[in-house]
Amino acid sequence: MIIFQVARAVAFVVASGFGGDDGALTDTANGAGPARDSLAALTVSVPAYTRSLPPAASMTGGLTEEWLMAQTGPTGGEDWQCLTEAIYFEARGESLDGQIAVAEVILNRVDSPLYPRTVCGVVKQRGSGGCQFSYICDGRTDRMREKQAADLAGRIARAMLDGAPRILTDGATSFHTRTVRPSWSRRYIQTASIGAHIFYRKPGGNS
Repeated sequence: MIIFQVARAVAFVVASGFGGDDGALTDTANGAGPARDSLAALTVSVPAYTRSLPPAASMTGGLTEEWLMAQTGPTGGEDWQCLTEAIYFEARGESLDGQIAVAEVILNRVDSPLYPRTVCGVVKQRGSGGCQFSYICDGRTDRMREKQAADLAGRIARAMLDGAPRILTDGATSFHTRTVRPSWSRRYIQTASIGAHIFYRKPGGNS
């Protein structure tokens, strides 16, 4: 936008007779040499983009797709990659809130003394004859083939790791789809229902 408007301004200067044969900027109408005063008087409307985007931690009303897509391309280390893949494989068909909710569960587990202390540790945890997250044990190649969905998952993961508020699941550390009803769901406290998933936390204050 800025480049386009500056280019228009330069084109206006040239079309108005500013610019001699030798390439120097001159006022040919008056033969007055360099037209610095004339150029200075030209008003160019350049919008100000000095206002930076608010940090993830300040998004108290929740993340929005507009905010996420305005960020630079997401990058990160091992935990970012694990969280991106978990969001993608567990919730890519869900709404934005549905995907964020899955990220909340994983990070709530990281914060709990009952689970591994890293994102990758939580996502890849095994026990009770299976995996905590189904895509880890489904035997399929964990390759994110849908580029747009993978990009959005990566942006969500980056924002959540950067401290975006967890406001959707009320401290949930477990979830399941509506098509199943595991035995633990009868003992846990339901905290949210978003899209295809129902979210829970353990009773008694133990996350």
